[in-house]
Amino acid sequence: MNVLYIEPAFPANQREFVRALSSIGAHVLGIGERPYDWIDDETKSWLGGYQQIASVTDEGALEWAVREAQSRMWIDRLEATIEAHILPAARVRERCAIPGISARTAYLCRDKVAMKEVLRRAGVPTAASAGVSSTAEARDFAEAVGFPVIIKPRAAAGALGTFRAGNPGELDAAARASGLADGAPAAIEEFIEGHEGFYDTLAIEGHIGHDFISHYFPNVLEAMRTRWISPQIIATNRMDAPAYAEVKEMGRQVIEALGIGTAATHMEWFFGPKGLKFSEIGCRPPGVGQWDSYSASNEFDLYREWALAVCLHRTDRVPSRRYACGIIALRPDRDGRIAGYEGADEIFRKYGDLVVGQHFPALDTLTQPVEAGYMANAWMRLRHPDFDVLHGILNEIGERVQVRAH
Repeated sequence: MNVLYIEPAFPANQREFVRALSSIGAHVLGIGERPYDWIDDETKSWLGGYQQIASVTDEGALEWAVREAQSRMWIDRLEATIEAHILPAARVRERCAIPGISARTAYLCRDKVAMKEVLRRAGVPTAASAGVSSTAEARDFAEAVGFPVIIKPRAAAGALGTFRAGNPGELDAAARASGLADGAPAAIEEFIEGHEGFYDTLAIEGHIGHDFISHYFPNVLEAMRTRWISPQIIATNRMDAPAYAEVKEMGRQVIEALGIGTAATHMEWFFGPKGLKFSEIGCRPPGVGQWDSYSASNEFDLYREWALAVCLHRTDRVPSRRYACGIIALRPDRDGRIAGYEGADEIFRKYGDLVVGQHFPALDTLTQPVEAGYMANAWMRLRHPDFDVLHGILNEIGERVQVRAH
């Protein structure tokens, strides 16, 4: 089977998808923006060819690269796993008659306003929302729905470019900061109070082959705005708990309503006083290396399961559900350069056998801003058979490990 894979080497975990495809016997051809010489030797060993183009989101350039490959061999799949690449890949896939996620489905998973309109018609509980192109339209929505509201780009990923407004003054400020005041289109939504988590699946021909549920501590918007917080994401191993039945059913409805065939999905949800509410979906794997958490917690290679799904429409392994697995972000106390780590040695002595991933930038490394994400600076990934015990250990790490900068 010949598979074209978009951006095989950046970001770093992209190579895992290439490895997995190669491991099941696929002939993998890469399309990317970086020179071939920049790709590490191991990733090169998994690639049967590579085409550099100026931008993988330029549909014209991407289509040229795909047709060039088709002129030499039959292409069975064109795959992408980065949010910004999903829609261009789907449009080119259709023009080049390659099976996979349709452009309609990719668009609905990208545009938050259209997404929620389709899901509301399908009976999926979602926050009130609308597309707006001016501050006046945003004010009208807020007056009708009530404060607080959320303003975000229609095609953003995660909390990037997202603003909460609790009153008219904050709404005007959010409109200016988001570009809405200058006419940039945006999505505006009712703010849903409650705990935030996500439901990730590997869908195979419209059915859920693998699924996972994770929790944010605290919710993303607060985590991405507050330096002193060491935020956590924990994947549960209690997937059979009755409390999750509603989340699973909601995910099944979303996959059906959006016409998702064979693909990874990432669905955000809230649960609070108004019950369970769907937030948004990406037709792709989650970020922050979360598939590494799922692989560690379930003692299998999820990347290989994905490769089997997209190439052969099947999976091989059953997740063990033996461990909960969580990541904690450790933020520098200020912007600057890393000066040192306090408390880390003690934590490794105490919990080193639970650690399944870590990153502590070298001293004098430039820090990254808080809004750059959970893995932008130092982080640790741990697993434990008990979700609550793991949550307590991550809390302890957040309290004891201090990242100093100067």
